[in-house]
Amino acid sequence: MLNLAVLLEDSARNNPDRVALVQGDLRVPYAMLDALANQVANLLVARGVGPGDKVALACPNLPYFPAVYFGALKAGAVVVPLNVLSQAREIAYFLEDSDAKALFCFEGTPELPLGRRGKEAFDAAPKTEHFLVLPAAPLATESSIEGAETLWAALDGVSDRFESVQTRADDTAVILYTSGTTGRPKGAELTHQNMLMNAIVSDEMTERSPEGDVTLSVLPMFHSFGQSSVMNVAVRRAGTLVLMPRFEPAEAVELMRREKVTIFAGVPTMYWAMLSAVRAGGLEVPTTLRTAVSGGSAMPLEVLKDFEATFGVRILEGYGLSETAPTASFNQPHRPTKPGSIGFPIWGVQMKLIDHDWNTVEGEGPGEIAVRGHNVMKGYYNRPEATAEVIRDGWFRTGDIARRDSDGYYYIIDRAKDLIIRGGFNVYPREVEEVLMTHEAVSLAAVVGVPHETHGEEVKAFVVREPGAAITEEELVAWCREAMAAFKYPRIVEFRDELPMNATGKILKRELR
Repeated sequence: MLNLAVLLEDSARNNPDRVALVQGDLRVPYAMLDALANQVANLLVARGVGPGDKVALACPNLPYFPAVYFGALKAGAVVVPLNVLSQAREIAYFLEDSDAKALFCFEGTPELPLGRRGKEAFDAAPKTEHFLVLPAAPLATESSIEGAETLWAALDGVSDRFESVQTRADDTAVILYTSGTTGRPKGAELTHQNMLMNAIVSDEMTERSPEGDVTLSVLPMFHSFGQSSVMNVAVRRAGTLVLMPRFEPAEAVELMRREKVTIFAGVPTMYWAMLSAVRAGGLEVPTTLRTAVSGGSAMPLEVLKDFEATFGVRILEGYGLSETAPTASFNQPHRPTKPGSIGFPIWGVQMKLIDHDWNTVEGEGPGEIAVRGHNVMKGYYNRPEATAEVIRDGWFRTGDIARRDSDGYYYIIDRAKDLIIRGGFNVYPREVEEVLMTHEAVSLAAVVGVPHETHGEEVKAFVVREPGAAITEEELVAWCREAMAAFKYPRIVEFRDELPMNATGKILKRELR
């Protein structure tokens, strides 16, 4: 038997009174969270949802998420977390594609009517039999969604004792949908072993606080980073999760100070935003932060250095994908940290560089990262051909181009699909972005390729200026001409007040294109 729900069960048994979740004034101890998950498991079994059945969950970072997540796992079901920004037609697609038997959906707000979208999707998905609303009002038994049953009404009288279903290590625990940048989203099947091993290894790589760790949970739990590397790791070490449903940089800094947060994990744009908020608002910098982890995309070196100097904590960069549960490499505390590097493969995981034809690339590279180990998914749900394209002999090809130094550390150059080919020369956007970020007037930059009649592609930069900066396009292009090789520097610069980002804070280059 191996069930991912053991993370919660062990912590509740050993630390029943320790606070598991914090949201505003609400404090939920581990015993209460485990009891609520047991009720969810009993409810699912009573309604005919059992081992192998899919349970979709659309919910921001609220106490509902871990309760339903672990409750479904206890029942032997497969959790299908959904992006809360999805429209009704997208939710309907996820339900149909995953064969979901039940949907738990947060009621939402006037600004984000998630419950209404969920109900519309449920009505359009004939295979989904159960729809339960997670109400916005605490303990509400009625919903604003017409004809929908709330979780609290459904749990009335349901036992809070449950013996978890025995699942095998290679049974699917979670289906995570990819972002779908190259077609319709695909569901990555992650096993109990994938998820449990990733949580254990990730936990062991960072030091624990003797008083118990407090983690600020701002990365969406429906995403692999926020779910596995934040939620599951915190639950495994019986730490406290301070939940933040929507990231606001100034509020995040204040929460760190007020709740004495010791661990923060985020994407680079979150670090940039918090740094900007401290500079602009004169916020008090928290003093309890011991561990800072970055992933999701490459961290600009200027942001890394400025954040470490301001907050007094070293940022440990890591790397992974939904298909690798997610962590594959990390700048581990017991090894020297190399700024700009995604570190060294984690325990039990191998990495190498390959070319387009799967041939191993020796030496420094560059090449495409391939990963093999306990973290690699079973495959894409109901898509054997797509699975065969990315997995061969246990190796998963990531689509990320990197180089490797003599110590075995890896450095992301760029996504293969983001590569710009200008006049026959390869231009890696991240390299251009790193140089742009060193300009005193540039706060944030994203570089893409745009069509060009004679060169094939031209290099274009989207730039957010530093507050008060008045640099023009001509001035910045002229500066870039002096700072970069002739084939690399951007000929086009577009200034914006902000850049489009997804729910995790990753810049959406496909929208910029």
